[in-house]
Amino acid sequence: MEPGILIITLICGMLVSRIGLPPLIGYLVAGFVLFVLGIDKESLPLLQELASLGVTLLLFAIGLKLDIRSLFKAEVWAGSSVHLVLSIVVFVPILKLFGLLGLSQLTSLNLEQLTLIAFALSFSSTVFAVKVLEDKGDVQSLYGRVAIGILIMQDIFAVLFLTISKGDVPSVWAFALLLLPLAKPLIYKAFDRVGHGELLVLFGLVMALVVGAWLFESVGLKPDLGALIIGILLAGHKKSSELAKSLFYFKELFLVAFFLTIGLNGLPTVSDIVLAALLVLLVPLKILLFVYILTRFKLRSRTSMLGSFNLGNFSEFGLIVAAVATYKGWLPPEWLVIIAVALSFSFLLAAPLNATVGNIYQRFQQRLIKLEKRPLHPEDRPIAIGNPRFLILGMGRIGSGAYDELREQFDGEILGIEHKQDLVDLHKAKGRNVVQGDAADTDFWEKLDRAPNLELVLLAMPHHAGNMFAVEQLKKLNYQGKISAIVQYSDDAAALRESGVHSVYNLYEAAGAGFVDHVIYELLQDSEKNAAQAEEIAQVADPKINAESNS
Repeated sequence: MEPGILIITLICGMLVSRIGLPPLIGYLVAGFVLFVLGIDKESLPLLQELASLGVTLLLFAIGLKLDIRSLFKAEVWAGSSVHLVLSIVVFVPILKLFGLLGLSQLTSLNLEQLTLIAFALSFSSTVFAVKVLEDKGDVQSLYGRVAIGILIMQDIFAVLFLTISKGDVPSVWAFALLLLPLAKPLIYKAFDRVGHGELLVLFGLVMALVVGAWLFESVGLKPDLGALIIGILLAGHKKSSELAKSLFYFKELFLVAFFLTIGLNGLPTVSDIVLAALLVLLVPLKILLFVYILTRFKLRSRTSMLGSFNLGNFSEFGLIVAAVATYKGWLPPEWLVIIAVALSFSFLLAAPLNATVGNIYQRFQQRLIKLEKRPLHPEDRPIAIGNPRFLILGMGRIGSGAYDELREQFDGEILGIEHKQDLVDLHKAKGRNVVQGDAADTDFWEKLDRAPNLELVLLAMPHHAGNMFAVEQLKKLNYQGKISAIVQYSDDAAALRESGVHSVYNLYEAAGAGFVDHVIYELLQDSEKNAAQAEEIAQVADPKINAESNS
C-alpha cells in the first residue's frame, strides 16, 4: 500500500497547489482520503516516526536561525503570556454558549474541561506559521521574528503542560544540561571540520536527533525542546545557515508525514464537523487579540497585523494537548477528532488570509493606525538613510567588497542595508555606513525614508527572489536611477534584465573570468620577475665575461 500512499499524497498536493493553496492542505486531505480507504495511524508506525522527525527538524532549523535575545523582548514573552490568558478568558464563555445552543459535545462539559479546550485552541501552529514565513521569505522580518518568538514561547507552555499532565518529573540529571554551553567550543570545532558535503548533513542530524532530542528525552524533557535548544547553540556559527539549507529537504519531506498523520486521526461525524467549523470562528478573535496586544507593545499596526495573521490558526500542539487529555480521561475521546478537523479548517482559512493580508490592511489602515502607541518600538520606526548616492542592499562579502571599492572615490556617499544586527554592528565598527533592514520584506520599504539624490542601487542579496522583490519595490517608489544586481544562474540574470535591472553580474561567470585574469596576472608577473632577474644576472656576468675574453 506504500506506493498508493505516495501517489495519493502527491496528487492531493498538486491539486491543492493548482488552486493557489499551500500543498500542506493537500496532505491533510490525503490523510482523510487514506483513512476512508481503511488506513489509520496505528497501521503506519513508520509514518508516525517520520512525522515526529519532521517536527524535530523544524524546531532545530528554527533554532539555527534564532537570536535567543528575541525571547526576552516584552512583545514576545509578555505578549504570548497575555494572549494565552485572554484567549482562555474569551474562549470559555463562547464554548459555554455553544453548549447552551444545543451542541451535545459541549453540554456536559464542566468549567475545567472547557478551560482545557480553550487552552488547546489558544496555540498557533509552528509548522504552518514558519512554513508561510519561509515561503514569503519573511523569517527575518520584524513581524516574522516576533511571531516565531511567540510560537516558541507557546511551545514552552506546551512542554510545561505535558510535563505536569504526565506526572513525570524530569530527572535530576536534567540540571546537567545547563552545562551544554561549556561544550560549545568542542561542538564548534567539530562543526568546522565536517566540511560542506554529506558530513555536514550527518552532523546536523546527530546534533538535532541525538544531542538534542535523545539527550533531552533521556532526562525526562521534551525531545523537540532539545532540538530547538541545540539549534540555538549552533546559531552563532558561521556555517549555521549552510546547515539549515542542507537539512531543508529532509525537513520538508518529513513534514509531509506530519500532515498526513493529522488526517489519519479518523473521520468526524456531521455534528463534529459542524462544531469544528464553529470553533474556526474563534480564529478571527485570536487575530484581533494579537493585533491589540502587539500594538500595546508599540509595534506598528501593520507589523502587528502581519504577525497576528501569521499566528491566526490552531496548532498541532492543540492536538497533543487533546491526545493527552483524552488519554487521561479529562476529555471525551471525540474531542481529538474535533480538534483535528478544526485544525485542518483553520489551515484552510489561514492560507488565503495570509495571502491577502496586505489588501486587508490597506482597507482598514486608518482604523488600525489609531491603535498604535507612541513612541513606536525602536525596531519599527521609520528608517532614516540620509541622502546617499549609492545604496547597497545586502552587506555580505560581495556587498562589503563593493562598498569598500566605492568608498575609495565616494566616501560618505554610500549606504549599506543589512538585515542581521550583529553584521550591522560589525560593519559600523569597521567604519562603514550601514543600517539594519530587510530589503526582502515589504515592511522595510514601508518604513524607508526617501533619498532624492540616489543614483545607483546595488542588489547584493544572496537570493534571487529577494533581489527581484527589491526591484519591484523600487519601481513602486518611482526610483529613476540605475540598478545593478548579482546572480548565480543565467536564467535569473534574464529575469532581472526583463524587470528593468540595468547591469547584471553573474557570480560564477565573473569568478571564472576573474580567476583567469588572476592567473594570467600572476604568470606575467612571474615571467617579468624572472626576466628581470635574468637581466640582472646578465649585467653582473657581462663584465666578467668581457674581462676573461680580453685576457
